[in-house]
Formats: sequence, C-alpha cells, structure tokens
Amino acid sequence: MSNNTAEKHDFTKGSTAAGIVRLSLPMILAQLVNVLYNIVDRMYLGRMPGDGRLALTGVGVAFPIITIINAFANLCGSGGAPLCSIERGRGDEKTAEQIMGNSLTLLVFFGVLLTAAGYFLKTPLLYLFGASDETIPYANAYMDIYLAGNLFVMLGLGMNPFIESQGFAKTGMLTVVIGAFLNLILDPIFIFRLNMGVQGAAAATILSQLVSALWVLIFLSGKKAILRLRPSTLRLKADLVKQILALGLSGFTMSVTNSLVQIFCNASLQFYGGDLYVGAMTIIYSVREVVQMPMQGFTQGAQPVLGYNYGAGESGRVKEGIRFIRRVTLIYAAVVWGVLMLFPQTVVRLFNGEAELLEVAVVSMRWHFALFIFMAFQYVGQTVFVSLGKAKQAVFFSLFRKAILGVPLILLLPHLWGLGIYGVLAAEPVTNIVGGLACYFTMIAVVWKNL
Repeated sequence: MSNNTAEKHDFTKGSTAAGIVRLSLPMILAQLVNVLYNIVDRMYLGRMPGDGRLALTGVGVAFPIITIINAFANLCGSGGAPLCSIERGRGDEKTAEQIMGNSLTLLVFFGVLLTAAGYFLKTPLLYLFGASDETIPYANAYMDIYLAGNLFVMLGLGMNPFIESQGFAKTGMLTVVIGAFLNLILDPIFIFRLNMGVQGAAAATILSQLVSALWVLIFLSGKKAILRLRPSTLRLKADLVKQILALGLSGFTMSVTNSLVQIFCNASLQFYGGDLYVGAMTIIYSVREVVQMPMQGFTQGAQPVLGYNYGAGESGRVKEGIRFIRRVTLIYAAVVWGVLMLFPQTVVRLFNGEAELLEVAVVSMRWHFALFIFMAFQYVGQTVFVSLGKAKQAVFFSLFRKAILGVPLILLLPHLWGLGIYGVLAAEPVTNIVGGLACYFTMIAVVWKNL
C-alpha cells in the first residue's frame, strides 16, 4: 500500500461531513440499486399474466426467510467491518486483517448451515409466515432456487462492508451495481422468455449474486486493498469471533426482528383480511425497502469515519459527524413521509393495478408510514452505537423496537377498541416513535456526554 493511498483513507484529515458524504454517496447508490433490482423482481411477478397477484403474494411470504438469511450476513459484515475501522484508526492493520479473515470463515459456515436448514424447514415455515394453499406453490418454487445460491448472496452481502470500511466506496458500490445490472437483464429473460415464472426471478438473483461475490473476494485478495484476505487470517480465533458476533448482533437482531414482525404481521393480516392484505403488505414492504435504503446507505457510510476517528481519539470529529448525520436523516425522512402521504396510489400502481388491491394497499400504506419521520432517530442512535463498538446498546435497541414493542402490539392492538385489521397496521407507527426516540436519547446520555 502506498503512502498516498494511506493518506487518502485517513479519516482524521479534512472535513468530517465531506468524508461521510464521499463514502456514503456511492453506498446510497449501491443500496438503492440493490433494492430496486429486488423490487423489479416483484414488479415483473405482479404483472405475470393470469396469476400475478398470487405470485407476488407467494414471494412476499418468503421474505422473512430471506431476511433471516441476510441477517447472518449482517452478523459477520456489520460486526467485523466497524471493528476493522477501529483497529485501522489505532494503526493495527494485522488485527484488522484477522478480523476480516475470521468474518469470511464465519460466513461460509453459516451459509452452508442455513442452506441445509432452509431446504428441510421451508414448507412448514412458509405456512407459518402467512402462505395459503393458493400461494404456497409460488413461495416454494422461489425458495427452491434461491437456497441453491444462498452462499453467494451471503458472501457478497457480508464481505462488501470490508471494502467500504477501508474507504473504497466506489468499489463497494460496483459490487452491488454489477449484480443489479445482471439481474435486470436476466429477469425478463428468465421470467417471461424462458417461461420460468418465480423460479426465473430467483435464478436471476442468485446468478447475479455469484458474480458480485466473486468481485468482492477478488478485490479483497488483491494488491489494491489496504486490508487483504490471506490464508493465515481464515483460522478462527475465539476472542475475535466473540467481538465480531457481539457487535454484529446489532445488525443481525435488526434483520431478525424485522423478519419476526413480518411473520406476525403476515399471519395476522391473513387471519383478519386474507391474501389480499398480505399482497398489499408485500407492496408496502417493498416500498419501505426503497425509502429506507438511502438512510441505511448514508449511515453506513458514516460508520467508517466515526469508528476511525473514535479509534484515533478524535472525539470532536465524532461529535461533528453525529450532528451531520442527524440533520441529513431528519430532512430525508420528512421528505419521504410527505411523498408517501400525498401520492400512495401512484406508488402502488407500480406493482399492480387491480382496483381491489389498490384500495387496500393505499389505506395500509398511509397507516404504515404515518410516523416514518421518527425512524431517523433510530438510524442515528444505532449508527453511533455500532460505529463506536457499543455492542450492548446496539443489540438492545435492535430488539426493543421490533421484538419488545412491535410483535406484542401486532397481537394486542387488533383486540382494542374494535380496531381489527387497523390494529395490525397501527403497530408500525407506534414502534417508530417510541423506539426511535428511546434509541436516540439513550445515545445522547450514554455516548454524547462521554465524548
């Protein structure tokens, strides 16, 4: 590594806000492209001749399984990458490389284990997650293909943060863009031209992820990387594994609890409203992925800067970075809230134009995003906890919003004041305001004062 490269990726130099923007813009683009190509899958499926709504709903009930799988990628990636940033800030690149190598070994282990478990358990899980006899064939068909390429998905998602944590934001963006571009080309070919339906959508996804995973591994093993994958770093070390998993539990818990809420929400919607409401929620989850990704990409772009400066003892720059991400995320969340409240019909029609589904989805969307602005506080608090290695707080607030608040509210609110289906929908805005503010003010009390 040259001195020029080292200086370029020293986050204690120059403007903190500029450093965050430089890293986050490519990541935002990458995250958006990543989500959009998944959304395109659903748009294609929703417009399949004859059974588009059932195909869309079937793939929707498979989301929680995919989310759980992705949670294990987050466990290793969001646990190892911030630790790498902190060690780089301390000047200990050897330990940083060992963290990266151990994370790769963990990803391979979890990938093989989850693939085997997925094939064994998928059908009963899909019924549990809200599938009906009409939608289960589509959900099963999608998962049969997706699980075959599960390891590629996990390697791409789990190792790409190690590119970004070194300051190579554009290279990290290309990881996602390459896979997305391939998926956009393959989707219509597999779904319509080859008449593979939902299996075609899954095949396009895993082939694209295979290419992305190869791109990541080749870069991290090459000469351009500051931290490199080496055979000597792949052997697991108990102390490093403990640190990776402890910090990664935040991202893991957030993904798993999101999945948990989806499971209970789909099951409750199936009970109170049937396939129509489950289909509407599939659209809403898709929209939520899109609108949350810029916040996620932005705050992830801030993590290497905050972590590096924290490791280097630059507390003033850490506080400057926190102020900046708070301001940007609040403005963004307010704009998104306004758009979704004013134009829900336009958004829903991108997925399916059936009048009955449109009516249900519009009402559901307004309930779901009613207090979306408060998600900004959740992202700011979680980002600071993860960036500074505060594993206990990061994990707790990942659990608090969804598992401790969200699931009980989904089960309780429908029985209060005769709310029924609207009680299920009201759970999300309540968790947004309570969970978001609790996470943010705890961060102020625990971290800000100490800085």
